[in-house]
Amino acid sequence: MNKLYYGDNLEVLRKYIPDESIDLIYLDPPFNSKADYNILYKEQNGTKSASQIQAFSDFWHWDQEAQSTYEYMISDPNVPANLKKLLQSVQSFLGSNDLTAYLVMMGVRLLELQRVLKRTGSIFLHCDPTASHYLKIMMDAIFGPENFINEIVWKRSTAHSDSKQGSRHFGRIHDIVLFYVKSNEYQWNQQYAPYDESYVESFYNHKEPETGRRFQLDNLTAAKPGGDTLYEWHGVRPYKGRYWAYSKEKMGEFERMGRLFYTKSGMPRYKRYLDEMPGVSIQDLWSDISPIPSQSSERLGFPTQKPLSLLERIIESCSRESDMVLDPFCGCGTALDAAEKLHRQWIGIDITHLAINVIKKRLRERYPDVRLEVIGEPKDLEGARELAKQDRYQFQWWACSLIEATPYENKKKGADTGIDCVLYNPVKGASKTYYGIVQVKSGNVNSGQIRDFKGTMEREKADYGIFLTLEDPTEPMSKEAVVAGHFKTEWNAPIQRVQILTIEELLEGRQPEFPFPPDNYNKAERGRRIGIQAKEQQTTFSSED
Repeated sequence: MNKLYYGDNLEVLRKYIPDESIDLIYLDPPFNSKADYNILYKEQNGTKSASQIQAFSDFWHWDQEAQSTYEYMISDPNVPANLKKLLQSVQSFLGSNDLTAYLVMMGVRLLELQRVLKRTGSIFLHCDPTASHYLKIMMDAIFGPENFINEIVWKRSTAHSDSKQGSRHFGRIHDIVLFYVKSNEYQWNQQYAPYDESYVESFYNHKEPETGRRFQLDNLTAAKPGGDTLYEWHGVRPYKGRYWAYSKEKMGEFERMGRLFYTKSGMPRYKRYLDEMPGVSIQDLWSDISPIPSQSSERLGFPTQKPLSLLERIIESCSRESDMVLDPFCGCGTALDAAEKLHRQWIGIDITHLAINVIKKRLRERYPDVRLEVIGEPKDLEGARELAKQDRYQFQWWACSLIEATPYENKKKGADTGIDCVLYNPVKGASKTYYGIVQVKSGNVNSGQIRDFKGTMEREKADYGIFLTLEDPTEPMSKEAVVAGHFKTEWNAPIQRVQILTIEELLEGRQPEFPFPPDNYNKAERGRRIGIQAKEQQTTFSSED
């Protein structure tokens, strides 16, 4: 069973993930102190506006938690001595700032990831050049410099210029992926890319008239003998000082297969067909995987969403079918999608219920028979109450996810606009879209809140409103909702304007009355699982090879 964990990945790793149980780790931890990351849903007008919400803050500030983690890392005897020295040096050099906090918080997590990785496993850390050099030194300290394999440069964007906005730098169009292993026994499957057109034209410049197959001519002689390789073939011997590369019997086999081409001098050459070649070996500069186009069916409205093909390449390179893939910062779930597509098992971790809901929806739309278990998400009323105690904002977002509503206009902690979430219900075949607002309450409720909610609906010109409550509504509340009346749609029966639903009812499967099903999240395209092709040889290599 694949598992999706809600919570801090450090706690999840320590509590749930056993030693040496993971074959491949991919992580793309957010770090950019001036950017809003992890925007999880699409806008009605297609623009990137204030009505998009951060799933979690990417600000890793130097606060009490960072200070405590630093002190733990420096004092704990199980933390490697060289990592302690590195952290002390970083703190001394950079000071107690956001970058230092980020490195400290990453350090403690990378230690756990090193623990759960199998001896034959690999880890791919995706980052931008802002912190990649610091992270590489940290990875050296934790995994060992001898276990560094590649610094992969991914060209994530085409050339662009922001000089009109006053920029004074070269265009920033690449990301870094640091590739480390646990030992020199790591799993490796060579990956290939298609040949360039110019290469094909230059080297595969022959074409079979009867089949149209392109081929190149390869030498059949060798500098040293390898058995009985000095013989005459169709009246021709190798050039002086050389030998045939194959036995006479093998040359006869080539002849019967139609693989020999004779030059004007009668010298045989071997026909190497283009369609039998795997392609050019993938190098450490990846410029052949483009960012996701804005109109692509793959795009889910998540600004930092990585292309599925990028994760497929990583996963295929260092794992086999049924191996376990872990993404501890899974965001909108691209690594999990790629793992499911390639018949791997997977574990994903994210710190927000918004992300967990997007991932569940994405995977179930793409692979209707996917088997997954969500851990940390309330499954009953007691669990819902516990979440409300821990973090009422996460409780609000989780409750909204039960009806596929999306958080309202940059809704952040401390803001109270009377709206927690919104619903858009487009009418099929018409330009009309019905608009609903949602309010979530985790504490005591009363009829005055319903009156206020109706006032908010009037202010926002909402067609209808849904009031979600953890506690049972009072009789005056129900009466207040009823007198709000109904509104009519062109096709459906009248809809009650103010609907009160309890969390318990939602957990039992009840849903609000919608004019039409909500359309708040981009839908994921139906996926197709694929197996590893027989021509892709799977072998275990030493890092010395």
